[in-house]
Amino acid sequence: MTRAALIAAEVVAREPPWKWTTDEWLGFGLRVAIALAVGLLVTVIGRRYVRHARRQAKEAGDEPSARKLRRQVTVVSLAATTAIVIVWFVVLVSILTWTGVSIGPLIASAGIAGVALGFGAQTLVRDTISGTFILLEGQFDVGDTVDLATEGGPVSGTIEGLTLRITSVRQFDGTLSIVPNGSIQITSNKTRGWGRAIVDVRVAVGEDPERVRTVLEELFTELVEQAPFVTGLRADPQILGVTQTTDAAQVIRVVAETQPNQRYALERLLRERINTRIAEQGIRVPPTGTIPAPIRPTDEEP
Repeated sequence: MTRAALIAAEVVAREPPWKWTTDEWLGFGLRVAIALAVGLLVTVIGRRYVRHARRQAKEAGDEPSARKLRRQVTVVSLAATTAIVIVWFVVLVSILTWTGVSIGPLIASAGIAGVALGFGAQTLVRDTISGTFILLEGQFDVGDTVDLATEGGPVSGTIEGLTLRITSVRQFDGTLSIVPNGSIQITSNKTRGWGRAIVDVRVAVGEDPERVRTVLEELFTELVEQAPFVTGLRADPQILGVTQTTDAAQVIRVVAETQPNQRYALERLLRERINTRIAEQGIRVPPTGTIPAPIRPTDEEP
């Protein structure tokens, strides 16, 4: 088989495939098999390593190391995808060369076709440039929870994949959305820094706000020592006071700074504990149909 490989290396470039001998065909088959094996090996290793890195980042949750792991997954995913494309391109070119096909004219034709297609590929170029800056600036990484304002409408969910051309977003209901990077106009990353849980407590208009405040402060003193609040909160919950009133209801707003990605989970838990404590203390709530719509928070008033 080694002799066949040597013969193929000397003869394949000079004679067309239909004039090859059996040894030459065997040598050609061996080289093609090795090239395909290398391509498959790089593909399997790259994809397996990416899956392993994603699993580690997911298991890290909101630990301090999670941010670094998500960044690592993003870079590794992009590098693995690029390496796989390059390897398979080299394999294809090598196989064509071994069969006696001249690569020079093909490359020249590709260059001419590239110039012609360049005039109609502005969107592709824009997506690629945008993806490059998203990666270099670290706007978001794989595993981050984001709200994307795109030309086609808002997209919210968790980043599952990032390439130079597209971003894959898994929405809350499981839908996988593929967003061209060039169409992303505004990125709101909910996984960076900290979050703010906002809970509006609705009670009857006749209740004393100071009594409600006292009850809630006692509750928060207990909660900050319990899981998951002890690790999920960055600071003790604060009671801002009455933010809305109607003829039958008043709204008391509670806010709390949370760790990234834990805002909504802690909001739900806070509502449950507050509602339970209010019922235990006999604080009256407004009747159905008299609850005012919540005020959207602003930068001046959280």
